[in-house]
Amino acid sequence: MEKVGEIWREGRRVGKEDPRRIVHAFKVGLALAFVSSFYYYQPLYDNFGVNAMWAVMTVVVVFEFSVGATLGKGINRAVATLVAGGLGVGAHHLASLSGPTIEPILLAIFVFVQAALSTFVRFFPRVKARYDYGILIFILTFSLISVSGFREDEILDLAHKRLSTVIMGGVSCVLISIFICPVWAGQDLHSLLAFNFDTLSHFLQEFGEEYFEATDDGDVKEVEKRRRNLQRYKIVLNSKSNEEALANFAKWEPRHGQFRFRHPWKQYLAVAALLRQCAYRIDALNSYINSDFQIPTDVKKKLEEPLRRMSSESGKSMKEASISLKKMRKSSSYDIHVDHVLNSQSACKDLTTLLKSGILNDVEPLHMIALTTTVSLLIDIVNLTEKVSESVHELASAARFKNKKKSTVSSEKSDSVSTVRAMPIKSQDDHVVTILCDDDMSHTVDQSRGESSVDSCHHVAIEIDDDDSVHEKHEDGEMHEHTRLVGEYY
Repeated sequence: MEKVGEIWREGRRVGKEDPRRIVHAFKVGLALAFVSSFYYYQPLYDNFGVNAMWAVMTVVVVFEFSVGATLGKGINRAVATLVAGGLGVGAHHLASLSGPTIEPILLAIFVFVQAALSTFVRFFPRVKARYDYGILIFILTFSLISVSGFREDEILDLAHKRLSTVIMGGVSCVLISIFICPVWAGQDLHSLLAFNFDTLSHFLQEFGEEYFEATDDGDVKEVEKRRRNLQRYKIVLNSKSNEEALANFAKWEPRHGQFRFRHPWKQYLAVAALLRQCAYRIDALNSYINSDFQIPTDVKKKLEEPLRRMSSESGKSMKEASISLKKMRKSSSYDIHVDHVLNSQSACKDLTTLLKSGILNDVEPLHMIALTTTVSLLIDIVNLTEKVSESVHELASAARFKNKKKSTVSSEKSDSVSTVRAMPIKSQDDHVVTILCDDDMSHTVDQSRGESSVDSCHHVAIEIDDDDSVHEKHEDGEMHEHTRLVGEYY
């Protein structure tokens, strides 16, 4: 009973990790029950006979967790069976023309040649990634049909029934996989990439607190818990095989949601590769947190401000990239993403200036080596963050992420956000003056005189230079510059 209880607990754990696994099990059972009816119902059995077994075998080997994997295997199996069946019939026909003595020799030669060539082709990287299963079925089907045909007169009937049952089993798998709680490999890859961004972002944003915190401060349990959370970045280091498999499956999938048939899955892999490079630097950086050789806190404090900014801004940049991916939008999130990259680069310049000032001249050599290594790793991460930013932007453009709609003129207040409306008024020197008014406040415009009641407006003084750039000075004294006019009115 104890063993049964252990199996039950393990089953619950697996189901809770991903409830889709339970649904997938029911889907496989449904597909097998459907194709098994070829045996149970006498009219169907009379038509297919023992060959109905191939439909059951097709369901067992073809039905995969995701739609892309199922569709890829189904197409591979159907095409391989069709081509191998045709070639097998042709080989049998050619061999039969040579007479009963030469026929077995020719069939053996045909089987040897196709098996050797097909097996060699399986080593090609691109073929192995997408068509390995199809070639395996090709070898099996050709051999079975050609060898069986040597002892059976009804070779065409055998090939026809084999192909029919395989197609029925494959179509059953594909239809059930697509129309009953589908699991899309493309969506899983998209979510995995966003999750990896979140994971690295968490480490970079928490690195400053962990690195510059004294080891004897704070609750020991809390410190250990935070350090365990920082270890989550290791998931990114081991995600390459999963990402490549999902991208391969996603290429087979039809259009669904915002994922087109020729979605740029290769660009997802390019972004994922950059994230892994960043994760390797983070892994090295993490070793200095858990190292037995600790730099004194007073030495770390000398470079604390720029190092904190570098890690924090890089983490925020990763977070914005994650938000952009999740929402599949590329305007405001990307702009903020770039701002964080620029801020982290600015922190790098400040750090360089600080180092040139000789602030570490009185530091012991071993401490200096460890500290400068940490600095070097953070600089590498900042540079990689810039590459990630460009790669995400390329992905957003290639995948045609939607642009987030932005209002022409916006206003921010400390307590609340209000919607504003631009009211252009033509001045005497043919320049345009714009007054920003809150939508929820009443205002009137006297069109005959071109005047406006601005009692309820957010007052803006606009200065127009000769280079057509507009400078706005708000009541709070903040200057806002626009490189072009809102419009012209004649």
